Amino acid sequence: MTFKPARLLLALIAVAAAPAFAQNLAVVNGKAIPSSRVDAIVKQVVAQGQAQDTPQLRDQIKKEVIAREVLMQEAMKEGYDKKPEVKAALDNARQTIVINALAREYITKHPVTDAEVQAEYDKFKAQTGDKEYHVRHILVDSEQAAKDIIAKIKGGAKFEDLAKQSKDQGTASNGGDLDWAVPAAFPPEFANGFKNLQKGQVTETPVKTANGFHVIKLDDVRAAKLPSLEEVKPQIQEELAQRKLAAYQAEMVKKAKVQ
Repeated sequence: MTFKPARLLLALIAVAAAPAFAQNLAVVNGKAIPSSRVDAIVKQVVAQGQAQDTPQLRDQIKKEVIAREVLMQEAMKEGYDKKPEVKAALDNARQTIVINALAREYITKHPVTDAEVQAEYDKFKAQTGDKEYHVRHILVDSEQAAKDIIAKIKGGAKFEDLAKQSKDQGTASNGGDLDWAVPAAFPPEFANGFKNLQKGQVTETPVKTANGFHVIKLDDVRAAKLPSLEEVKPQIQEELAQRKLAAYQAEMVKKAKVQ
């Protein structure tokens, strides 16, 4: 696998503060660069699955580290580190690094448990439901226009033909088809309009949402194909971790004396 320069740059930034040890990678204009810096970058790259630990990778990273040190020394000599915008960027970067360290430590001490993941998954299943619905709709501006469409359908007009006048341009040309979806994917009032319909049935009265008035047709119903717990566990863990951090932040802000 070829290690892309952009990813190398991210790895270099991530370990910029790596501790120095006695053995040096190189000495650039009298300043020593510790070998540990390359070791840290290689470790991160391999852990992320971006490349294998090879002599070629280490040589590439070594050259990049040396080149960055040369550029850094030149930038310092030219006084770029004293420019207001650079100092502000450095302050922001330092703040981000320190806060991220705090966040990692907090989650390590307050990890997301399997019980919390299971509870969130159960909540997701309950909200999603065990059925998927294949529905069509026609969206118009007024309730009367929707009632007129319903009357035409009862008179024998085809729903798919009438759908061409729908305000929803994304579905007007394909008979108002919204494809398969669970009720939770729609506004509650829209979902309530079709959940009790029989296959092939059209709503008897217009369904109002923030977008206008809908005439809805239910084409079919089937068992929902929900992902397993193992499939979504990483996403749930990440979401719950972010919630824990948000709650911690809110607590800290509440305690702080802000004037």
